[in-house]
Amino acid sequence: MSTTVEAVPSTGPARPPADRGMGWAALRPLVLRLHFYAGVLVAPFLLVAAATGLLYAASWQVEEVVYAHELSVPVGRAEAPLSEQVAAARAARPDGKVSSVRTPEEPGRTTRVLMDVPGLAESTKLAVFVDPYTTQVRGALESYGSSGALPLRAWISQLHRHLHLGEPGRIYSELAASWLWVVALGGLVLWLSRRRRGARAAAMRQETGAVTGRRRSLGRHGLVGVWALAGLLFLSATGLTWSKYAGENVDELRAALGWSTPSLSASAGDHAAHASQSGHSGHAGHGAATAADPAVDGVARVARGAHLSGPLEVVWPAKPGDAYLVKEVDNTWPQRLDQVTVAPAAERVTGRLHFADHPLAAKLTRWGIDAHMGRLFGLANQIVLAALAAGLILLIGYGYLMWWQRRPTRGFGRPYRRGAWKGVHLGMLVPLAALTVAVGLFVPLLGISLAVFLLLDVLLGLRARLTRR
Repeated sequence: MSTTVEAVPSTGPARPPADRGMGWAALRPLVLRLHFYAGVLVAPFLLVAAATGLLYAASWQVEEVVYAHELSVPVGRAEAPLSEQVAAARAARPDGKVSSVRTPEEPGRTTRVLMDVPGLAESTKLAVFVDPYTTQVRGALESYGSSGALPLRAWISQLHRHLHLGEPGRIYSELAASWLWVVALGGLVLWLSRRRRGARAAAMRQETGAVTGRRRSLGRHGLVGVWALAGLLFLSATGLTWSKYAGENVDELRAALGWSTPSLSASAGDHAAHASQSGHSGHAGHGAATAADPAVDGVARVARGAHLSGPLEVVWPAKPGDAYLVKEVDNTWPQRLDQVTVAPAAERVTGRLHFADHPLAAKLTRWGIDAHMGRLFGLANQIVLAALAAGLILLIGYGYLMWWQRRPTRGFGRPYRRGAWKGVHLGMLVPLAALTVAVGLFVPLLGISLAVFLLLDVLLGLRARLTRR
């Protein structure tokens, strides 16, 4: 969000009051200036994140249309054994090593046989699509991540994540997520303050039709921001869990508190659940088969007998003697995400992990990630994400419009008064500064960029003083 309240038009340094204030009246100018700078300088990053996020929200449905031939088949009388489907995929792509197979989500969908092929990018598999009724191979496409994104959605996903610039590009999305909650909460308190101070006057202006220009933009900006607030905070929080620097701190905090996502080990003689370092891996810890394995039929049958239901992913063991890992992969609500390990020779379950037994924080992380991606509640989830992205774009547009409407003749929009912190009582300023430092250390890009803003503000102040001399 950008600025949400009227401001004193002066751009010079604020005159420090004789007595520093402890209340909102003293703190408001500081929040206003921070909201202004964050809105103007960080908004371009937020705009890119919102635009690419809007594309990603739509990509789920577009993917179904673009890759309909690979994803859908006529419903047959009975499905062929998984081993025959895997053999068909291997015959079509002998250069690939099978790493796992995903059963259809529903009748009329294809089976995905996932392969490791030389030259693929990290977290990418080759998905061979097999008609489960006829074992006809419908095609092969690259599949990215645990969500199985096909090339179009994967391209948009990486555009949203790092603008196809690799690890350096992730800074843009982390910077956007780091500031989104700050400007959203700052905008809320400024909007509430304005409502308290000017509700009656605003009502009179509306009755007389006098709400025009910047006041109208301000009102619309605030209204959209309030309606979108909860969603923007959610996107910021979940986005930070994926980020590089703040995300590492989140992972360390979760590990220290015992909130990490558990996983199953399929190594021989070790089938206990253990803590996983990441909730985003697709097939970590499991390897590829060198030949078609008929044991997969028995493994799938044992997993079904162990009460796993819905679409399953059967992951091949890393080495001979290890167990197969079988996972429920239904990420839509109500989720089915239980896992078992199965010894193929004995056809028995050697370990199990129920999603219901995960720590609450691990469940919240899983739900948050899936909702952020648009798959937790299906189409409704994607519509809400698209609405939030469009709302954020609208907020940014109104913010820049207000900045333009506030400009002097033949100039740019004016910033708010400098030196607002001088009006805040030390009893409030010191704890606020300590909290800012702590948050800046936990969310590093927020801390670094805020320090840059402060340095820029100081330099502009020095320049203004030299100009006046």
